[in-house]
Amino acid sequence: MTEGNVAYEPTSVSLEALASLGEGHIAYVKQIRSEDVPGLFPQAPKIAPGLKLFALHAADGTPIMLTDSREAAIANAWSNELQAVSVH
Repeated sequence: MTEGNVAYEPTSVSLEALASLGEGHIAYVKQIRSEDVPGLFPQAPKIAPGLKLFALHAADGTPIMLTDSREAAIANAWSNELQAVSVH
């Protein structure tokens, strides 16, 4: 594809390479429902249904922590020297 005088060649990125982007530097915060907790955090105690929670994940998707506030998730990322980004 060419746009003006600039050539653009799309490249494919492997899933492994995509998963490793930001590894050790970036974490993401995602709002989840309490019903989703057992699948993400199997070791967590039973939580009442219908709650809005926030999960902090490593760049590769590994769950790091669960909290009831977005601010606490971001603070945990910062304390572990990770840049937090939100996922909607």
